[in-house]
Amino acid sequence: MRGDAADRRRRRLVALAVLVTLALVVVDLVGGPGTGLLRRGAATVLGPLERVLAPAGRPGEDELRRENDRLASELREARLAREGGASLTTLLASASTAGARVVPARVVGVGAPGPQGIVRITIDVGSRDGVSADRTVVSGDGLVGRVEAVAPWTSDVLVVGGPDVTVGATVGTSGALATVGGSAAPAAERAPGELGLTLVQSGTLRVGDQVRTLGSVGGRPFVAGVLVGTVSEVEPRRGRLAPTGTVRPAVDVGRLSVVGVLLTGPRTTPRPNVTGGAS
Repeated sequence: MRGDAADRRRRRLVALAVLVTLALVVVDLVGGPGTGLLRRGAATVLGPLERVLAPAGRPGEDELRRENDRLASELREARLAREGGASLTTLLASASTAGARVVPARVVGVGAPGPQGIVRITIDVGSRDGVSADRTVVSGDGLVGRVEAVAPWTSDVLVVGGPDVTVGATVGTSGALATVGGSAAPAAERAPGELGLTLVQSGTLRVGDQVRTLGSVGGRPFVAGVLVGTVSEVEPRRGRLAPTGTVRPAVDVGRLSVVGVLLTGPRTTPRPNVTGGAS
Protein backbone atom coordinates (compact mmCIF):
# COMPACT_ATOMS: atom_id res chain seq x y z
CA MET A 1 0.00 0.00 0.00
CA ARG A 2 2.80 2.41 0.86
CA GLY A 3 4.42 1.72 -2.52
CA ASP A 4 1.17 2.57 -4.36
CA ALA A 5 0.81 5.81 -2.40
CA ALA A 6 4.40 6.79 -3.18
CA ASP A 7 3.85 6.11 -6.89
CA ARG A 8 0.68 8.23 -6.94
CA ARG A 9 2.51 11.06 -5.18
CA ARG A 10 5.36 10.86 -7.67
CA ARG A 11 2.93 10.97 -10.65
CA ARG A 12 1.21 14.05 -9.21
CA LEU A 13 4.55 15.80 -8.78
CA VAL A 14 5.56 14.94 -12.34
CA ALA A 15 2.28 16.39 -13.63
CA LEU A 16 2.83 19.54 -11.56
CA ALA A 17 6.34 19.94 -12.94
CA VAL A 18 5.05 19.59 -16.50
CA LEU A 19 2.34 22.23 -15.91
CA VAL A 20 4.82 24.68 -14.38
CA THR A 21 7.19 24.20 -17.29
CA LEU A 22 4.41 24.78 -19.83
CA ALA A 23 3.28 27.91 -18.00
CA LEU A 24 6.81 29.35 -18.04
CA VAL A 25 7.13 28.59 -21.76
CA VAL A 26 3.82 30.37 -22.50
CA VAL A 27 4.85 33.40 -20.47
CA ASP A 28 8.12 33.56 -22.34
CA LEU A 29 6.35 33.37 -25.71
CA VAL A 30 3.92 36.20 -24.93
CA GLY A 31 6.66 38.49 -23.66
CA GLY A 32 6.59 38.01 -19.93
CA PRO A 33 9.35 38.84 -17.45
CA GLY A 34 13.02 38.68 -18.49
CA THR A 35 14.84 35.47 -19.02
CA GLY A 36 16.87 35.91 -15.85
CA LEU A 37 13.72 36.18 -13.75
CA LEU A 38 12.21 33.19 -15.56
CA ARG A 39 15.29 31.08 -14.88
CA ARG A 40 15.32 32.01 -11.21
CA GLY A 41 11.61 31.22 -10.99
CA ALA A 42 12.09 27.86 -12.72
CA ALA A 43 14.95 27.00 -10.41
CA THR A 44 12.90 27.96 -7.37
CA VAL A 45 9.89 25.90 -8.38
CA LEU A 46 11.52 22.95 -10.13
CA GLY A 47 14.62 22.53 -7.92
CA PRO A 48 12.76 20.94 -4.99
CA LEU A 49 10.71 18.82 -7.40
CA GLU A 50 13.91 17.51 -9.05
CA ARG A 51 15.33 16.52 -5.68
CA VAL A 52 12.09 14.71 -4.80
CA LEU A 53 11.78 12.99 -8.17
CA ALA A 54 15.47 12.04 -8.53
CA PRO A 55 16.15 8.34 -7.97
CA ALA A 56 17.13 7.81 -4.40
CA GLY A 57 20.74 6.68 -3.83
CA ARG A 58 21.37 3.48 -2.00
CA PRO A 59 21.34 4.29 1.71
CA GLY A 60 24.77 4.16 3.37
CA GLU A 61 26.70 3.71 0.11
CA ASP A 62 29.37 6.27 1.05
CA GLU A 63 29.64 4.82 4.54
CA LEU A 64 30.10 1.33 3.11
CA ARG A 65 32.82 2.55 0.76
CA ARG A 66 34.66 4.30 3.60
CA GLU A 67 34.36 1.18 5.76
CA ASN A 68 35.76 -1.00 2.95
CA ASP A 69 38.69 1.38 2.52
CA ARG A 70 39.37 1.34 6.26
CA LEU A 71 39.29 -2.46 6.43
CA ALA A 72 41.59 -2.75 3.41
CA SER A 73 44.04 -0.35 5.05
CA GLU A 74 43.98 -2.27 8.32
CA LEU A 75 44.57 -5.52 6.41
CA ARG A 76 47.64 -4.05 4.67
CA GLU A 77 49.02 -2.76 7.99
CA ALA A 78 48.46 -6.13 9.66
CA ARG A 79 50.24 -7.92 6.80
CA LEU A 80 53.19 -5.51 7.00
CA ALA A 81 53.37 -5.91 10.78
CA ARG A 82 53.31 -9.70 10.43
CA GLU A 83 56.05 -9.68 7.80
CA GLY A 84 58.09 -7.19 9.82
CA GLY A 85 57.70 -9.32 12.94
CA ALA A 86 58.97 -12.39 11.13
CA SER A 87 61.94 -10.43 9.74
CA LEU A 88 62.75 -9.09 13.20
CA THR A 89 62.66 -12.59 14.69
CA THR A 90 65.00 -13.81 11.97
CA LEU A 91 67.33 -10.86 12.53
CA LEU A 92 67.63 -11.34 16.29
CA ALA A 93 68.13 -15.11 15.92
CA SER A 94 70.84 -14.79 13.26
CA ALA A 95 74.58 -15.17 13.61
CA SER A 96 74.95 -11.54 12.47
CA THR A 97 73.60 -10.24 15.77
CA ALA A 98 74.80 -12.94 18.18
CA GLY A 99 76.07 -11.31 21.36
CA ALA A 100 75.66 -7.79 20.00
CA ARG A 101 73.52 -4.87 21.09
CA VAL A 102 71.20 -4.15 18.18
CA VAL A 103 68.88 -1.30 17.22
CA PRO A 104 66.20 -2.81 14.94
CA ALA A 105 65.11 -0.53 12.11
CA ARG A 106 62.71 -0.52 9.20
CA VAL A 107 63.81 0.42 5.69
CA VAL A 108 61.83 3.54 4.75
CA GLY A 109 63.66 4.69 1.63
CA VAL A 110 65.72 3.27 -1.22
CA GLY A 111 68.01 5.29 -3.44
CA ALA A 112 67.67 5.13 -7.19
CA PRO A 113 69.54 2.06 -8.52
CA GLY A 114 72.62 2.65 -10.66
CA PRO A 115 74.86 0.37 -12.72
CA GLN A 116 75.92 -1.35 -9.49
CA GLY A 117 72.34 -1.77 -8.23
CA ILE A 118 70.99 -0.17 -5.06
CA VAL A 119 73.79 1.66 -3.25
CA ARG A 120 71.90 3.58 -0.54
CA ILE A 121 68.92 3.03 1.77
CA THR A 122 67.29 5.07 4.53
CA ILE A 123 66.23 3.53 7.85
CA ASP A 124 63.89 4.87 10.54
CA VAL A 125 66.36 5.13 13.45
CA GLY A 126 68.84 7.89 14.18
CA SER A 127 70.88 9.67 16.84
CA ARG A 128 68.00 9.66 19.32
CA ASP A 129 68.07 5.87 19.14
CA GLY A 130 71.79 5.71 19.85
CA VAL A 131 72.86 5.33 16.21
CA SER A 132 76.01 7.04 14.99
CA ALA A 133 78.00 7.09 11.77
CA ASP A 134 80.17 4.15 10.73
CA ARG A 135 78.09 1.50 12.49
CA THR A 136 77.62 -1.91 10.90
CA VAL A 137 74.17 -2.60 9.45
CA VAL A 138 73.03 -6.21 9.05
CA SER A 139 69.97 -8.28 8.23
CA GLY A 140 69.14 -11.81 9.22
CA ASP A 141 71.06 -13.00 6.13
CA GLY A 142 74.27 -11.05 6.56
CA LEU A 143 75.96 -7.71 5.87
CA VAL A 144 73.92 -4.80 4.50
CA GLY A 145 76.40 -1.92 4.73
CA ARG A 146 77.49 0.90 7.01
CA VAL A 147 75.78 3.98 8.42
CA GLU A 148 76.93 7.06 6.54
CA ALA A 149 74.83 9.98 7.82
CA VAL A 150 72.63 10.29 10.90
CA ALA A 151 69.68 12.56 11.65
CA PRO A 152 67.64 12.53 14.88
CA TRP A 153 65.10 9.98 13.61
CA THR A 154 66.59 8.53 10.40
CA SER A 155 69.92 7.38 9.00
CA ASP A 156 71.38 6.84 5.54
CA VAL A 157 73.15 3.54 4.93
CA LEU A 158 75.70 2.88 2.20
CA VAL A 159 75.10 -0.60 0.86
CA VAL A 160 77.84 -3.14 0.19
CA GLY A 161 78.27 -3.16 -3.58
CA GLY A 162 78.26 0.61 -3.92
CA PRO A 163 81.40 2.45 -5.09
CA ASP A 164 82.00 3.96 -1.64
CA VAL A 165 82.07 0.71 0.33
CA THR A 166 85.07 -1.61 0.45
CA VAL A 167 85.17 -4.39 3.01
CA GLY A 168 88.16 -6.24 4.38
CA ALA A 169 87.23 -9.91 4.37
CA THR A 170 88.33 -13.46 4.98
CA VAL A 171 87.60 -16.15 2.41
CA GLY A 172 86.85 -19.83 2.88
CA THR A 173 88.04 -22.11 5.63
CA SER A 174 91.65 -21.00 5.17
CA GLY A 175 90.72 -17.43 6.07
CA ALA A 176 92.65 -15.88 3.17
CA LEU A 177 92.55 -12.09 3.33
CA ALA A 178 90.73 -10.17 0.62
CA THR A 179 89.00 -6.93 -0.26
CA VAL A 180 85.39 -6.98 -1.40
CA GLY A 181 83.31 -4.23 -2.95
CA GLY A 182 81.45 -2.91 -5.93
CA SER A 183 84.59 -1.44 -7.47
CA ALA A 184 86.97 -4.30 -6.61
CA ALA A 185 88.39 -6.50 -9.39
CA PRO A 186 86.57 -4.77 -12.28
CA ALA A 187 87.95 -7.03 -15.00
CA ALA A 188 84.88 -9.24 -15.32
CA GLU A 189 81.39 -8.26 -16.29
CA ARG A 190 79.22 -8.44 -13.19
CA ALA A 191 75.47 -8.16 -12.74
CA PRO A 192 74.12 -5.24 -10.65
CA GLY A 193 74.56 -5.97 -6.97
CA GLU A 194 77.32 -8.54 -7.41
CA LEU A 195 80.62 -7.85 -5.67
CA GLY A 196 84.19 -8.05 -6.85
CA LEU A 197 86.79 -9.80 -4.70
CA THR A 198 90.57 -9.63 -4.77
CA LEU A 199 92.82 -11.69 -2.54
CA VAL A 200 95.56 -9.61 -0.94
CA GLN A 201 97.80 -12.61 -0.37
CA SER A 202 98.65 -15.76 -2.25
CA GLY A 203 96.01 -18.39 -1.91
CA THR A 204 93.33 -20.38 -3.65
CA LEU A 205 89.87 -19.06 -4.45
CA ARG A 206 87.06 -21.55 -4.98
CA VAL A 207 83.43 -21.23 -6.04
CA GLY A 208 81.26 -21.73 -2.96
CA ASP A 209 83.74 -20.20 -0.48
CA GLN A 210 82.01 -18.07 2.12
CA VAL A 211 83.22 -14.49 2.49
CA ARG A 212 83.04 -12.84 5.94
CA THR A 213 84.02 -9.45 7.31
CA LEU A 214 87.56 -9.25 8.66
CA GLY A 215 86.57 -6.56 11.16
CA SER A 216 87.71 -2.98 11.67
CA VAL A 217 89.56 -1.34 14.55
CA GLY A 218 86.98 -0.76 17.26
CA GLY A 219 84.38 -2.61 15.20
CA ARG A 220 83.69 0.44 13.02
CA PRO A 221 82.62 0.51 10.28
CA PHE A 222 82.50 -3.29 10.24
CA VAL A 223 82.51 -5.84 13.03
CA ALA A 224 84.18 -9.17 12.41
CA GLY A 225 82.60 -12.39 11.23
CA VAL A 226 79.47 -11.15 9.41
CA LEU A 227 78.62 -13.05 6.23
CA VAL A 228 79.16 -10.91 3.13
CA GLY A 229 78.35 -13.51 0.50
CA THR A 230 79.57 -16.53 -1.41
CA VAL A 231 82.13 -16.78 -4.21
CA SER A 232 80.17 -17.44 -7.39
CA GLU A 233 82.94 -17.16 -9.99
CA VAL A 234 86.73 -17.31 -10.05
CA GLU A 235 88.28 -15.16 -12.75
CA PRO A 236 91.37 -16.04 -14.83
CA ARG A 237 94.55 -14.45 -13.53
CA ARG A 238 95.46 -12.71 -16.84
CA GLY A 239 98.72 -11.40 -15.43
CA ARG A 240 97.34 -10.35 -12.05
CA LEU A 241 99.37 -11.39 -9.03
CA ALA A 242 96.39 -12.20 -6.79
CA PRO A 243 93.31 -14.26 -7.62
CA THR A 244 90.07 -12.35 -8.21
CA GLY A 245 86.44 -13.41 -8.35
CA THR A 246 82.81 -12.50 -8.06
CA VAL A 247 80.80 -12.69 -4.86
CA ARG A 248 77.05 -13.19 -4.70
CA PRO A 249 75.87 -11.04 -1.76
CA ALA A 250 74.17 -12.75 1.16
CA VAL A 251 71.59 -9.95 1.33
CA ASP A 252 69.12 -8.99 -1.41
CA VAL A 253 68.87 -5.27 -0.68
CA GLY A 254 65.84 -4.86 -2.94
CA ARG A 255 63.78 -7.12 -0.64
CA LEU A 256 64.87 -5.70 2.72
CA SER A 257 62.24 -4.62 5.22
CA VAL A 258 63.95 -4.89 8.62
CA VAL A 259 67.64 -4.40 9.44
CA GLY A 260 69.71 -4.02 12.58
CA VAL A 261 72.34 -1.43 13.51
CA LEU A 262 75.05 -3.02 15.65
CA LEU A 263 76.01 -0.88 18.65
CA THR A 264 78.55 -3.24 20.17
CA GLY A 265 81.48 -1.08 21.21
CA PRO A 266 85.18 -1.80 20.89
CA ARG A 267 87.03 -4.06 23.27
CA THR A 268 87.93 -2.31 26.55
CA THR A 269 89.51 -5.15 28.57
CA PRO A 270 93.23 -5.73 27.88
CA ARG A 271 94.17 -9.20 26.70
CA PRO A 272 96.26 -11.17 29.19
CA ASN A 273 99.90 -11.90 28.43
CA VAL A 274 100.71 -15.47 27.49
CA THR A 275 103.95 -17.40 27.22
CA GLY A 276 104.70 -19.13 23.96
CA GLY A 277 105.93 -22.70 23.67
CA ALA A 278 104.72 -25.88 25.25
CA SER A 279 106.10 -27.21 28.49
